[in-house]
Amino acid sequence: MERPLSMNSANKTKKVTVKGVFMINIFGKAVPAVMLEDEEGLLMPIHIGQSEALSINSVLRNETMPRPMTHDLIVSMLVRLGAEIERVLIDEKIDNIYYARITLKKDGTTMEFDARPSDCIAIALRNNTSIMINEEIFNSDAISKDNFLGSRAITGFV
Repeated sequence: MERPLSMNSANKTKKVTVKGVFMINIFGKAVPAVMLEDEEGLLMPIHIGQSEALSINSVLRNETMPRPMTHDLIVSMLVRLGAEIERVLIDEKIDNIYYARITLKKDGTTMEFDARPSDCIAIALRNNTSIMINEEIFNSDAISKDNFLGSRAITGFV
């Protein structure tokens, strides 16, 4: 079921960057997480699937796969259709699940789509699009780098 597309404009957002993809120990099991970082150096993990971890990691390492990955295909299709990726926004957290939106622009028309944060991040990285997050969500889930020590990086960390 798709979420309503009207967002409360009163919510403040902040720009984050992708620090990397890491394996984080959750209840004795290693799971992949994409680590977002704000300008103050606070980190926020979002748990993602294995294929999304591979997709994000490949773009962070400037690796080209022999065949296009799903996110590469999406970006190629959007470019050929003349649509511009305007922004991605991680805007909600419900029952410990993050939700995001991707905003596209074509011929002066803006379109917004409900999407998984991992897909939005993978597409944004391939297109050099800013990744925004609801400030309240980031601040409530952020951790310091000291709390992150011991996690195993899929990509480099420092």
